[in-house]
Amino acid sequence: MSTIDNPELAKRLARAILSDVAMYNPDKVENGIKNDNIFDVLKEELEEGRQHFYSRVSPDLDLDLIYDIAVVDVLIKRAGKIESSIW
Repeated sequence: MSTIDNPELAKRLARAILSDVAMYNPDKVENGIKNDNIFDVLKEELEEGRQHFYSRVSPDLDLDLIYDIAVVDVLIKRAGKIESSIW
């Protein structure tokens, strides 16, 4: 498997990884948003996803920025309907 060096493909991969995290952990996502501790609740899953992302994408890209933006787009923005004090 070749390393991804296209920024758009890297963004797509990051969103796919985080969509899987959200899909397999809906209760953790909901509780994390409600209690404003989503990064603590999903710490292991987010780190596992990050390591998978790093293993597939060229280090020439801004890996942290791409992954972190995907976290916000997929986990935080999509959870906007969940009642929380953070909004």
